[in-house]
Amino acid sequence: MLPELVSRAKEGCSVDALGLRHWRLSIPAGRAGRYRWAQLDDYQRLPRSRFPWQPPLRLRLRSRVSQRDIAGTWGFGFWNEPAALNIALRGTAGRLPALPEAAWFFHASPPNYLALRDDHPAQGFLAATFASLSIPSPLLASGALLLPGLLWPPSARQVRRLARLFVRDDAATIDLSVEDWHDYEVIWSASSAHFIVDGRTYFETAVAPRSRLGLVLWIDNQFAAFPPSGRLGTGTLATLEPAWLELADLDVEAADV
Repeated sequence: MLPELVSRAKEGCSVDALGLRHWRLSIPAGRAGRYRWAQLDDYQRLPRSRFPWQPPLRLRLRSRVSQRDIAGTWGFGFWNEPAALNIALRGTAGRLPALPEAAWFFHASPPNYLALRDDHPAQGFLAATFASLSIPSPLLASGALLLPGLLWPPSARQVRRLARLFVRDDAATIDLSVEDWHDYEVIWSASSAHFIVDGRTYFETAVAPRSRLGLVLWIDNQFAAFPPSGRLGTGTLATLEPAWLELADLDVEAADV
């Protein structure tokens, strides 16, 4: 089934349809301090309670990128747009912040670091998941009392350890020539997530999202980091040359798992 996708892009970026189920998401070269972002998704203007997808599901697509080491992030998969790290750059579409839930292929250049466990990879091309406890947004908002502590690395390290009680994450590095076409699959069930490339299972984990999620395919020059040092950081990176993510043969279907 082809999802009902909506394109979104910042000025100077583009989402171009190259054919049936075939797109190129492009961002131009530019300096740091300017957000460059191109995205396809199927949850724009929806509350999280009406996000389209729940397990068991199988996402299939083909993909390649313009170069291996794109500054920022790019990827594709399912997530709940938690907004906590995107509020300044993308806005929240009227949604309150939520704890992260995701199952996706995710590329993160330095200084990105989106892993709470110190023994999990957080940079490079990853298969990654997040699974969080369900906490009402008003109660979650009370966590804002902890925000001043994030400015001091020793207390931020304590907050990072505390967050592991509420958010589980898992990830594996995938060593591929991402500039070449590959066939990707994400199989998401209620109790597991499997990541397959060219018919080979590269990663499987019992850390699987629990809530309804949206489909997202994107490229940007953003970074967000909460590393073991506790030095929290967000912002945008210089893009030395134009970059693009090309996607084809996208399909989402029920999975027999």
